[in-house]
Amino acid sequence: MPELSRRRRMLILAICCTSLLMVSLDNTILNVALPSMQRELHASVPGLQWTIDAYTVVMASLLMLAGSTADRLGRRRVFQAGLVLFTAGSVLCSLAPGLGWLVVFRMVQAVGGSMLNPVAMSIITNTFTDPRERARAIGVWGGVVGISMAAGPVIGGALVETTGWRAIFWINLPVGLAALAMTARYVPESRAPRPRRPDPVGQLLMITLLGSLTYGIIEGSAAGWDSPLILGCFAAAGCALAAFTAYERRRPEPLIEPRLFRSAPFSGATVVAVSAFAALGGFLFLNTLYLQNERGLSALDAGLYMLPMAVMCLVFAPLSGRLVGARGPRLPLVLAGVAMTASGLLVALSGAGTSAGSSDVLLLSAYVLFGIGFGLVNAPITNTAVSGLPRSRAGVAAAVASTSRQVGSSLGVAVIGAAVAAGMRETGWWIVTGCGAAVLVVGTITTGRWAARTAERAAARTGLSSEQSRIPVTR
Repeated sequence: MPELSRRRRMLILAICCTSLLMVSLDNTILNVALPSMQRELHASVPGLQWTIDAYTVVMASLLMLAGSTADRLGRRRVFQAGLVLFTAGSVLCSLAPGLGWLVVFRMVQAVGGSMLNPVAMSIITNTFTDPRERARAIGVWGGVVGISMAAGPVIGGALVETTGWRAIFWINLPVGLAALAMTARYVPESRAPRPRRPDPVGQLLMITLLGSLTYGIIEGSAAGWDSPLILGCFAAAGCALAAFTAYERRRPEPLIEPRLFRSAPFSGATVVAVSAFAALGGFLFLNTLYLQNERGLSALDAGLYMLPMAVMCLVFAPLSGRLVGARGPRLPLVLAGVAMTASGLLVALSGAGTSAGSSDVLLLSAYVLFGIGFGLVNAPITNTAVSGLPRSRAGVAAAVASTSRQVGSSLGVAVIGAAVAAGMRETGWWIVTGCGAAVLVVGTITTGRWAARTAERAAARTGLSSEQSRIPVTR
């Protein structure tokens, strides 16, 4: 890609952030609409889980394929295809006659969404080549998540109150069309010099792993955890994981390079992403049902209630990008882990968020802490994952981070939703606490001097130059 002017780079960043805003808004708006959808579609708690997890599982399964395909066929081309599919899927969701069709159309959205976030991050990585400038750009990217968290519940609540839950999908139509036009005009085409070959066997094994695991967790409460169906799902997931690991080790160009996980920062970024987004998925799911079903708030009031969390995320996400660029990922990861753990503990120990008479002060304090923690965690995840691989593999690198996020989100909703369905809402808050603690512990361990040495050794084994394999860690 030729050197671009600063103005052009900023335009490209804005276009890529628009796609992230569309995908992120879709998730946050949907959470606010869940109780309304539950009443109109006569859905159970597992049915609500599937409206979220059908999307995240499909997206997680296809992110790696989308990233490598973009490196091979052209990042702009795949990005545009994703915009078309996601926008069309949104229109179909707004027309869904029942829960089953809504889940199917959410899967269509997910196919398009899988072509957006990792490919957009790949475009950003290849546009911003200076590490400090790239870290700041990723900070802006993370700030968009904060914007979606701030605007999503309020916009979604207003749409549900005035028009109905179907209107939450309409907002993607003008945004998608605008992003499509701007991409054609301003984003240059780029490809990897030597893209990887497709890996259909690895792709199929990943879909089997994520799909069977999620199905087993969501349906376990209703079918019985010891039923042949659920046990078979977990067995299929275990076999798929074992086969995937063995198969990928033998491939010259695997879907996921196993040797990269010998790098502690890269592995740590993956674990932190799963933990942080499991906490987020569970946090939003718990609070949406609690505020509307237990406290009787309207969709709009529930959205406004969670605004402090979203505002904190909006403020701290760009600050995290600057911290990563100046000092590396350790400080924002440690602060994020402390804040998220404290948030979960506050609710779990006080009982706020579990009964209609819970203290507003405690609940809002937990929202503020969680928003701070989640705002800080995104930039170090992305920067570490992307910087751990060469720019020629930027699509795959970004897809690893994005896959980890989607896996975490789907598992968070599945596990915590299963706890809610079993009448163990308090257990859900302890799971959120545990995820925050995992961010703190793993983030601390995988960003020190020992971790930096493992990254250097992993880079040497994979044949990357020291410049290509540079991972920003605080020594």
